[in-house]
Amino acid sequence: MPQTSIVFSSILGSSCSGQVQPGMGERGSVAGSSGDLIFQEGRLISGSLEALMEHLVPTVDYYPDRTYIFTFLLSSRVFIPPHDLLARVGQICLERRQQLETGSEKAKLKSFSAKIVQLLKEWTEAFPYDFQDEKAMAELKVITHRVTQCDEENGTVKKAIAQMTQSLLLSLAARNQLQELREKLRSPAMDKGSVLKAKPPATQKDILGVCCDPLVLAQQLTHIELERVSSIHPEDLMQIVSHMDSRDKHRCRGDLTKTYSLEAYDNWFNCLSMLVATEVCRVVKKKHRTRMLEFFIDVARECFNIGNFNSMMAIISGMNLSPVARLKKTWSKVKTAKFDVLEHHMDPSSNFCNYRTALQGATQRSQMANSSREKIVIPVFNLFVKDIYFLHKIHTNHLPNGHVNFKKFWEISRQIHEFMTWTQVECPFEKEKKIQNYLLTAPIYSEEALFIASFESEGPENHMEKDSWKTLRTTLLNRA
Repeated sequence: MPQTSIVFSSILGSSCSGQVQPGMGERGSVAGSSGDLIFQEGRLISGSLEALMEHLVPTVDYYPDRTYIFTFLLSSRVFIPPHDLLARVGQICLERRQQLETGSEKAKLKSFSAKIVQLLKEWTEAFPYDFQDEKAMAELKVITHRVTQCDEENGTVKKAIAQMTQSLLLSLAARNQLQELREKLRSPAMDKGSVLKAKPPATQKDILGVCCDPLVLAQQLTHIELERVSSIHPEDLMQIVSHMDSRDKHRCRGDLTKTYSLEAYDNWFNCLSMLVATEVCRVVKKKHRTRMLEFFIDVARECFNIGNFNSMMAIISGMNLSPVARLKKTWSKVKTAKFDVLEHHMDPSSNFCNYRTALQGATQRSQMANSSREKIVIPVFNLFVKDIYFLHKIHTNHLPNGHVNFKKFWEISRQIHEFMTWTQVECPFEKEKKIQNYLLTAPIYSEEALFIASFESEGPENHMEKDSWKTLRTTLLNRA
């Protein structure tokens, strides 16, 4: 797929505005910080890492905006591991607590403690995986112990901490179980036998023998998409940035296993593309191949109507693979008007402008939706990742004065937050186990087997194809 670029405009949307707190001017500073926080038109655009950390921690009279909490906790891992950030938050809490203790203001101390617990609650709910680290869990215990010292037995602060801890442990346990399940599941295996025998037995089922309704198949693909994309978390997506950045010596390198969900979802796209190509190339009769192509065109169109752009792109990619695209006699019998419309939507020119327009329309529909069906938005994941990648590459993490370029991280956070909103939609379609089982386990031809099947269906037409076919036959004879 062609690489994409992104125009960095309207960088601070209303959803992540970072509005100045009451009483702060255009340029505000944080007491005791090593650098100022810089605001532009009421929006936080830069600051030293220390100042940003202090801006995260509440005071008696201040609590950070929720969008700032999410954005900073998400982006800070580029510069500092979560457990180190938690340790620094604990230090700042202790310093502010000691200031209140010297004033003997018990009511203010309780108010401050409640705000700290609320911050920790938002952290553990948004990024529970941060606390799978033993160091982070130890720091969490230290902080919660400090803030409960002023609370009476069975007080509100202690109860809030107990509920937060229980929810965190349940969330971590659920994620661990999901991870174990993922490791047991394998991607559909390449059909080894198909390299030696491209054509399947006549009794072997194809997709039309399992599901002949394009809408139903599109719905089942959407089921699979939503199940798989729901396992992706904000910190997984931030790995795109943190793993690439080689200049920040103190960045959060993270555990490589955190990228598993990204790789698994990307692999699903490739498997679906290869499955489409396999289903077409394995058909013996031209008439049936034509029907198969038209069926997948209809499935892709239904995916588009649903808002499932990822499956739609995978299907189009499968039909554009060389072993399928070269079947000119078959394609000549296909009514390609619908396919031309689909390709228009996925035209890569002008940075996939047509696709982005369709995605924007689906997003607006989702925001105004009254039903779950209208809320579905599944973007082309490969393009989404490339957008994050290029947004990171064309804008520096630090400004010339050494400040963190928070303007950049507002936009990255906005895009990730929007993506996460889409992943949380509950699939409204009834699950058809038989169809899903076929989609996930049907044998997939290797690239070599696809070419063999393709050449057996329609012989080579030029010198290049004849040479390729000769090489493949030689390989088959050698193996035999």
